[in-house]
Amino acid sequence: MSLRLAGGGRAPGNREVSRFFLLAVRGDLSGAGGEATSKEGERSDQKGADGLILVTGGTGFVGGHVVHELRGRDLPVRCLVRDLRRAAKPAAWGCDLAEGDVTDPESLRAAVAGIDTVIHLVAIRQGRREQFQRIMVEGTRDLLTAAKDAGVRRFVHMSALGASEETKDLVPYYGAKWENEQQVQASGIPYVIFRPSFVFGPGGGILPTFVKLARLTPVTPIIGSGRQRIQPIWAEDLAKYFAEAVERDDVVGRLFELGGPDVVSWNEFWERLKRVRGIHRASIHIPVGLMKVNALLTERLPGNVPLTRDLLKMLEHGDNVVSDQAALSTFQLPLLPVDDQLRRAA
Repeated sequence: MSLRLAGGGRAPGNREVSRFFLLAVRGDLSGAGGEATSKEGERSDQKGADGLILVTGGTGFVGGHVVHELRGRDLPVRCLVRDLRRAAKPAAWGCDLAEGDVTDPESLRAAVAGIDTVIHLVAIRQGRREQFQRIMVEGTRDLLTAAKDAGVRRFVHMSALGASEETKDLVPYYGAKWENEQQVQASGIPYVIFRPSFVFGPGGGILPTFVKLARLTPVTPIIGSGRQRIQPIWAEDLAKYFAEAVERDDVVGRLFELGGPDVVSWNEFWERLKRVRGIHRASIHIPVGLMKVNALLTERLPGNVPLTRDLLKMLEHGDNVVSDQAALSTFQLPLLPVDDQLRRAA
């Protein structure tokens, strides 16, 4: 199996590429080498400062940005947290804390007491099929049941761009996200659903790993042809969408696909990343088949890893870009261009 070096030149051997990729997903690249305005919609007169908002997943990467945005608007927030010791930030921001878990229906009933709006962010990217069922499908079902019983008046749900009836059987992640959308729409609770593309931000998500790969590997690994397109959205911009969905009545009952202002191929993404960060590295295209072999190893690493066989299936499936401009025309929020996202990356 041969590797093609973008721009020509000798490609490192399979073992060398595999070693660097495995080191990257383990977060251990230190010895790998050196660096060579808007129109507002109708605001609800029943929501806002008087309506308590429950955020699930509020201590996660996206959740932290959402909670920070809500509190920046002086909106009251309660966070569902599994471990109160990991909730120092939301506590410092003045959030109420509810100890519990989406797999514990009793804790969900306690968490939604007195809640006006639920923002549901909890999801997993990898795991066994039964874990997706228990955490995402059954967890969302139980949260919706508790919310409806408690008289919750709005449910804002984070799905994922790429989830659809067509892809629901591709990987368990898409299947669970698709099922969640059906659950939310059938719940009888007024809802807003967002499907974001790749979410970039400082100090979390996948972007810092990409930066590390570009800085410390001798060549930049690009999976497959690199022609598939993505539309990254900045985490702070995504958080603004969620805050707007809490406060606006004209977006209820709708599903929005979310992306940033720029659509780029993976080839272009890596070139932009290296250019704005002042990194001088060649790129190498790694066959998907080889990456699947690597994924067999990385899937066994503890914690969330950025390379799994399911992720490769999603990458192979096609572009991850929005199909319409409904979010842009409805919310009219200023969005951070991808080059600025890359400059701000940790």
